[in-house]
Amino acid sequence: MRVIRDYTYVDQADRGASVAIGNFDGVHIGHQSVIDLARDGNGPLGVLTFEPHPRQFFAPSAPPFRLMSREARANRLEKLGVERLYELNFNAALAGLTPEEFARNVIAEGLGLTHVVVGADFCFGKARAGTADDLVRFGREMGFGVTIAELLEGESGQVSSTAIRQALSDGKPREAAAMLGHWHRIDGPVIGGEQRGRKLGYPTANMSIAGLHPPRFGVYAVLVDVLDGPHRGHYQGAASLGVRPMFGGDVPNIETFMFDFSGDLYGAELSVALVEYLRAEETFDGLDAFIAQMDADCIEAQRVLAAL
Repeated sequence: MRVIRDYTYVDQADRGASVAIGNFDGVHIGHQSVIDLARDGNGPLGVLTFEPHPRQFFAPSAPPFRLMSREARANRLEKLGVERLYELNFNAALAGLTPEEFARNVIAEGLGLTHVVVGADFCFGKARAGTADDLVRFGREMGFGVTIAELLEGESGQVSSTAIRQALSDGKPREAAAMLGHWHRIDGPVIGGEQRGRKLGYPTANMSIAGLHPPRFGVYAVLVDVLDGPHRGHYQGAASLGVRPMFGGDVPNIETFMFDFSGDLYGAELSVALVEYLRAEETFDGLDAFIAQMDADCIEAQRVLAAL
């Protein structure tokens, strides 16, 4: 998959794509349905998205909301067969384009797209003034095709990144997975910790969740993919996500204990999938009680994962 970040400097080989447009946070089943419609066009299959997320650009001090990092999103899109990722730099200049200027300067002339697919609720251009119907009109005038995808309904209602965030906040990762079409994953490098778990007989791989929407704090049954290095492979485990109240922590992270694993993972890239919420974070009356609970957590996580 080729990644293009500037619509004003585009190789000829990267023009003429059929693309789905959107933010694609989570790459849920609604996003996937839009991408599938773009497969029917001529030329390479592409996705047109923005970095940073426009919401992040306009409200940089707002609480973290993203379901996945740009790297995780790119990896997921590549797995779906996307050949061109137009990950445009979202800045004041791009945000200031009128809907017509966006259609002409970015879609038609800049990227030379042949066909675009958008959701029925798509808005674009300065102040989000352009609608999907406006894009259809601009496409007729400027020579690119437009398909409007109907919004997808799931068992619990409309599938959206907002609904997925709510499910995760409620500690319902299976409900989130039904809308995502895959497990919700936290991806990133293993970082140094205080090695407290190692001393307690539960060495963990620690990862930051900075910039991501925080799921409900607590203990989860998880699936773990080690993406690189000598221990690359698939594992099962139990993870604690939160601030570690037993030890007075205040910065959220995720600490994962992998069953039947021995080795050094510092610096390795991990992808941790949340499968089931087991319990809330809590403090204990001493380390013996804490270790006994971790023993019970791992037994329960193994039971859950064995049933998959």
